[in-house]
Amino acid sequence: MTSKPISNSNSEESITILGIGSLLSERSSRVTFPNLSNFRSGRIPNYRRVFGHAPSVFFQNGIANSDSLEMASLSAECVDDDASSGFICAIFEVPNDMMMKDGTPSMAFLEREEEFDIASVSYIDFTAEGEKRREGGILCTRSTDESYIKRWGQKRFEEKYAKYDMKTIWGWKPDSGLRPCAPYLRHCVLAAKAIGEECYDSFLDETFLVDRTTTIRSYLDSNPQIMATEPPPALRERYGG
Repeated sequence: MTSKPISNSNSEESITILGIGSLLSERSSRVTFPNLSNFRSGRIPNYRRVFGHAPSVFFQNGIANSDSLEMASLSAECVDDDASSGFICAIFEVPNDMMMKDGTPSMAFLEREEEFDIASVSYIDFTAEGEKRREGGILCTRSTDESYIKRWGQKRFEEKYAKYDMKTIWGWKPDSGLRPCAPYLRHCVLAAKAIGEECYDSFLDETFLVDRTTTIRSYLDSNPQIMATEPPPALRERYGG
């Protein structure tokens, strides 16, 4: 996992988070960031939102299905060569609280988002005065198994992934058949819908399976039962939409 130096508009007192999956829900966001402020929507250009990796937390929480490969989560991946790429996200500020230090993510922040690369990116803020392009939104982006092991060590990889017979976090090929974790996908869809029609349509049409071709709208049309797949009681606050 590579920490990217962050030079942005965030003050020492707060940082701007860009939510693309579970953080589309303000309620779920407050589980992780109880002191967040100014929850709103915006757009991240030049990135694609993909269900392309399998995180350990879904196995730990008992919501991954390794038989059907319904165990994928979301990340954003840079696609600078596609000017039309991008998607609607949630935006909010959180107190720094040592989450960033000397221009790089702190260890506490990295622990919170352990499998990702943490990037500072440009984003479009939807304000009452119109759209404003800003710098310095903190985004969880695609990483590699090698980066994870370099940061956290082989032992941690074995404890969190090999324990569940998982050989990779990020090495899923477009034709692997990896599918979204059903309760997580349901949560993201409900959260996007709660923000508004534009965010909802963006999630359905600008979010892709691991093949980078199949949209979530198409996937749900073929798998309508997913929207009836509720999370276990212990996760209803975090993954309840």
